[in-house]
Amino acid sequence: MEVFDAISAKFNYWIYIIIMMIGLYAMMSKNNLVKKLIGMSIFQTAIILFYVSIGVKEGATIPILYHEQVHPAHDSGHHGSDTEHAADEHVTAHATDLHIEPDQFTNPLPHVLMLTAIVVGVATLGLGLALTQKLYREFGSIEESEILESIKSAK
Repeated sequence: MEVFDAISAKFNYWIYIIIMMIGLYAMMSKNNLVKKLIGMSIFQTAIILFYVSIGVKEGATIPILYHEQVHPAHDSGHHGSDTEHAADEHVTAHATDLHIEPDQFTNPLPHVLMLTAIVVGVATLGLGLALTQKLYREFGSIEESEILESIKSAK
């Protein structure tokens, strides 16, 4: 029963690992270059999901510093501009005056890094598709074995 509890506690991680292995299998076993690129995208997506799920913390909020607003007594004799009036009315407290517990916040670093990984993944996929198109124009096929045979026969 303990094994089942250990597996079910981190069920999402097991799903990501299975998806990762599907992508790895597609990259290694398929002969078609487009299918290899699809496998690479599946693999990258599983890694991104894995890291984003690591960054999630139950009951935590995003790390934005909330300022307490202090409203001073309104001076009826003040006839300044609207922006001066708004600035006078909303005075924020210092960060040291706020009682913030660090464990209330999630760590934004995994999410930020995965945004970068998404951009790199899209760029890699685009480059891979462009190279596949170039190989198809040159060799008339996107099958890896046929391209390798054409290269060997050209020598």
